Amino acid sequence: MTPRHLPRRLLMLALLAGTSAAQAHGHAGQVSDDMPDAQKIRFCERVRDFALQAFYDREKGRPMMKFAEDGSNGPRITNLIVQRIYAEAQISSPKKAEAFGRATCNEMMGSSAPAP
Repeated sequence: MTPRHLPRRLLMLALLAGTSAAQAHGHAGQVSDDMPDAQKIRFCERVRDFALQAFYDREKGRPMMKFAEDGSNGPRITNLIVQRIYAEAQISSPKKAEAFGRATCNEMMGSSAPAP
């Protein structure tokens, strides 16, 4: 390998390493509409985001934000997860809050596949 090609190869290696590192953190990928549980997966991704926000709000001493319940699953599940995050001190990190929100949502929605 000549020194002239070294920077290009290092750049390619860095790009590949960065891409695989982002995938390893469990960020959700694209969910195609033809997947059997696409709506449930997208919903649970949003609930996961609300769980994370509830964790940050709790840590900053902010009041609990709840959704008005209208009889549907969305507000009911989200409110339950937010209440549990405020009530349970063992949810002590953003990663635990995300995992709790995702797992609880998947369980309550009856998803056959976990979020990607």
